[in-house]
Amino acid sequence: MKIAVLLPCYNEEMTIGKVIEDFKRELPDSTIYVYDNNSKDKTTEVALAHGAVVRQEPRQGKGNVVRSMFREIDADVYVMADGDDTYPAEFVHNIIKPVIDGEANLVIGDRLSNGTYFNENKRKFHGFGNTLVKNLINGLYKSNITDIMTGYRAFDRLFVKSLPVTSPGFEIETEMSIHALDNNFLIKEVAIDYRDRPEGSESKLNTIQDGIKVLRMIFTLFKDYKPLMFFSGWAALFFIFGLVAGVPVIIEYIQTDFVTRIPSAILAVGLMMLSMLAFACGLILDTVAGTHRKQYELELIRISDRIKSEKIV
Repeated sequence: MKIAVLLPCYNEEMTIGKVIEDFKRELPDSTIYVYDNNSKDKTTEVALAHGAVVRQEPRQGKGNVVRSMFREIDADVYVMADGDDTYPAEFVHNIIKPVIDGEANLVIGDRLSNGTYFNENKRKFHGFGNTLVKNLINGLYKSNITDIMTGYRAFDRLFVKSLPVTSPGFEIETEMSIHALDNNFLIKEVAIDYRDRPEGSESKLNTIQDGIKVLRMIFTLFKDYKPLMFFSGWAALFFIFGLVAGVPVIIEYIQTDFVTRIPSAILAVGLMMLSMLAFACGLILDTVAGTHRKQYELELIRISDRIKSEKIV
């Protein structure tokens, strides 16, 4: 069985050597890939010195790195971790086991259940952001995933070769989770420890900017994956505003047989038209999304058959 360890990196000269050695110790038969995303330090030189396969990704952003990794690397089991030494390699056996046993297409390394993330993480508002994103997605999909945004994951080949990566940056983990939930992939969480970056190593995350990007991505994927619910919400909002603007006009007409609030009447009619248009868009796009989902299921069957045939050969 071929196992690939994927390590996206940007300026991780201080930690990447230790991360590679830790994974080599735990998975001696695996191939470790380091994708250098325009590092300004000696990340590439250190990774090569420690025996990793190093490739370059010129397009900045973790999502772009993951897209290239998934396109270029063939394996039976994929492990993805960060190059900053925040995810202990000794948990990798627990993470890959459900994939090897055929129990999961996606395994999530859960940093939050045992409290180590909140104890170790020194960056303000990251815990709040994780909780907000988790609650939003679990509410939309009626799921119970504990850690949506962890970077420590394992995948089978079917998931990797059928994931259309659209996120350019750190939104990629959230996109993976939503994609897996929406397409009914087998998901399993495994509790792991988390440790903060060593002193002198700087995080590439910007809490506010990256948080806004993640929320924007959730908004976009919600529109794409659940258009009827998305546009029905807007339709209901326009309908309520239309009632607020129009009820006084109707009451006035009933009482006096005249309409003097012409602007309010025009506003109410416009809002009601927007409500109907939004609902109609939701119905049409829901049909389109349903058709796309059926086509995607057929594509999954084709990919699965190809993977099985390659294993037989």
